[in-house]
Amino acid sequence: MTDVLNHECGIALIRLRKSLSYYKEKYGSWNYGIQRLYLLMEKQHNRGQDGAGVAALKLNTPVGIPYIDRTRSNSPTSIRDVFDTINEAVSIIEKHPQADEAWIKANVPYLSELYLGHLRYCAPGDTSLEHVHPVMRSSNWESRNLVLAGNFNLTNANEIFEQLVEIGQHPRDLSDTVTMLEKIGYFLDKENETIYKELREKESDKNAIAKEVAKRINIPKVLQKATYRFDGGYAIGGLIGNGDAFVLRDPHGIRPAFYYADDEIVMVASERPVIQTTLRVHTSTVKELMPGEAIIIKNDGSYSIEQVLPSEKRSACSFERIYFSRGTDKSIYRERKKLGEQLVPQILKAINYDIDNAIFSYIPNTAETAFFGMVKGIEDFMIEDKKKEILALKEKLTDDVLHRIISKRLRAEQIAVKDVKLRTFITEDSARDDMVEHVYDVTYGVVRRGTDSLVIIDDSIVRGTTLRQSILKMLDRLEPKKIVVVSSAPQIRYPDYYGIEMTHLGEFCAFRAAIALLKESNQAHIIEEVYHKCKAQAELSNTTFINHVKDIYRPFTPEQISAKIAAMLRPEGMNAEVELVFQLLEGLHAACPDNNGDWYFSGDYPTPGGLKAVNNAFINYYEKGK
Repeated sequence: MTDVLNHECGIALIRLRKSLSYYKEKYGSWNYGIQRLYLLMEKQHNRGQDGAGVAALKLNTPVGIPYIDRTRSNSPTSIRDVFDTINEAVSIIEKHPQADEAWIKANVPYLSELYLGHLRYCAPGDTSLEHVHPVMRSSNWESRNLVLAGNFNLTNANEIFEQLVEIGQHPRDLSDTVTMLEKIGYFLDKENETIYKELREKESDKNAIAKEVAKRINIPKVLQKATYRFDGGYAIGGLIGNGDAFVLRDPHGIRPAFYYADDEIVMVASERPVIQTTLRVHTSTVKELMPGEAIIIKNDGSYSIEQVLPSEKRSACSFERIYFSRGTDKSIYRERKKLGEQLVPQILKAINYDIDNAIFSYIPNTAETAFFGMVKGIEDFMIEDKKKEILALKEKLTDDVLHRIISKRLRAEQIAVKDVKLRTFITEDSARDDMVEHVYDVTYGVVRRGTDSLVIIDDSIVRGTTLRQSILKMLDRLEPKKIVVVSSAPQIRYPDYYGIEMTHLGEFCAFRAAIALLKESNQAHIIEEVYHKCKAQAELSNTTFINHVKDIYRPFTPEQISAKIAAMLRPEGMNAEVELVFQLLEGLHAACPDNNGDWYFSGDYPTPGGLKAVNNAFINYYEKGK
């Protein structure tokens, strides 16, 4: 992706189901759980480069011994920092080679049966260590301690915050992290109190009561009460001080979560292949947590899958498939190839079917898989074209003619090369633009000047800034006849409010193009009409919202908007003709049939909070220009 996007975080939960001494004997190390956690997090490093954290919880420790350890970092090397801290603490065991499990649990931090790790992408300006997960809510009562980490964004965090204030709480800030922690923590406290009152009538030994309370905590009930009014996308992982743990997925399945369990371990992560790689297990053994489901792991190591919230229409984020998740997942790899293949008819039309005078390439590196699909689709077209040509010639077919026909090949080359990530020490705008132009470099001597069309695929085009300031200028230096930039994703027309850091309408090149077309075609009145419709909805209840921003795009075809984007992004002084080809919604759904959350393309938000937010975004654009 040429336009940088901050996106969904990553979670990692591990529950060792045997005693620590079991792993020491079988795998030769007390560090088995830590090693698995490191792999699980390192394999998901693409999901969080703004911070990382780990919490470890020891089971059944004697009173007075610390049983929850936590370390976090918000440095550029956060994963390394976190595990350097853990490894330094654990290194004490090197001085005690004869130590047994009881000594280990009493004296060595982080060596435990239960781990929760997190990788964080955050909103601009929200980089403080305080908000790096896991976050904690502490208590002297074992079963009231709560550790939380998640991949989430709530559209109604302010509403949930107000509910907390109404019940007498004083949350320390407005973030959805604190709001979620305090809301779940509140109902965890209520569950403790309810069970305690029931037991107090039958039992006088308070220590015995406390232990029995810890056994009886009903996690599904706590989660259901705490989250039933949450509006957004989330996969929430949590540890409770009594040794219970959970991961809950939102009712629409917007944010991903996968799990694996055998007699030694339970593991949960944001992506399937990282579990496969970490444990060397087959794809079929790693299951997806379904919308509204939670995996509940009890203190004794037993686990169950519970339907905590009613399952709504599945709207799993399609951007996960296009870009965010690692492409090593079996199904994601196939889907990305299919996205490229789906675009072939539009690409052939853009180059007037002149494959002989076209070169095909991609923007490194995430578009590479879609490129393979595009190549396959064009090669399939060429095979059929060759067959037709051979059959048409029949008796006139000579060896030379046959050789000429079957020798036709698609010309695929590496054209764009990502060269360097520029530092921002240059302050003058003109100088900075000149430097940004050199983020990518090109391969010279491949394109035939003035003859070849250059087809180059990217996974998506969001703002178009890098395309305008760098890529098109760079490609024009090769002097092609035409440049066709292909997006394996449809036009991004609407903001996201469920985790991706793109919330302002004015930043999308598709939106700017539609606004420009409205003005050019004497339909600017639609802009004001949409504004008034959005304003009229501002005070309505959440169940009655309509996405009126769709009216901005309604007068134009996708091709008209694509042409306008191309004209707007074309740098001044450029010689080559430029055309943009975007995936169609139908092509996206055909390639990714099970992950059809497409609100940033279609405007069809799965929750009322998303609809409310997009109308507010248009009001903000109209009034403030952003």
